[in-house]
Amino acid sequence: MSKIFYFDCETTGLDSSKNGIIQIAFSLEIDGKVVEERDIRMKPFKGDIIDSAALEVNGVTIEQIKDFQEPEDAYLEILSVFDEYIDKYDKNDKFFPSGYNVDFDLNFFSAFWKKASKSKYGVGSYCNWRKLDPLPILYFLVERGDLKLENYKLVTVCKHFGIELDNAHDALSDIRATVELIKIVKEKFLN
Repeated sequence: MSKIFYFDCETTGLDSSKNGIIQIAFSLEIDGKVVEERDIRMKPFKGDIIDSAALEVNGVTIEQIKDFQEPEDAYLEILSVFDEYIDKYDKNDKFFPSGYNVDFDLNFFSAFWKKASKSKYGVGSYCNWRKLDPLPILYFLVERGDLKLENYKLVTVCKHFGIELDNAHDALSDIRATVELIKIVKEKFLN
């Protein structure tokens, strides 16, 4: 059974040890069928540094963040969804974490989980570490001379492959575009 956790995080900076998540959007797919989609906006944890340049990229203000839910509540929401689809005690029942440049998001998500979790069960109880990410495949195409773009930001890559991404740096828009990109990359280059 294939279980994929497509996700994207919007953050208050670039360093997962100092900055926090303010938005996480995800789509859970089991055997090719979307079973859950969420868009969660949360305050960063107390002590997380907020970089004004990151907020500018995200299009979010400090005032807006004040109205977001507490990160502990966001964690409980995510945990509830994960518990519905994954048996954390079964080492073979885990999500494949998936996204565009997914290491960035996974580092933030892991740091968030450690800050929020009051149990011994880390994010690895729900996700394996076999990441699904189209970016390395695109780099192989670059190396072969089959792809040459101005840059390899998600918005640029989506435009190249004809995927609409009107609201870049909104986690839900980004992850929906990423899911489409992954489908195209799999179909065109992995079959």
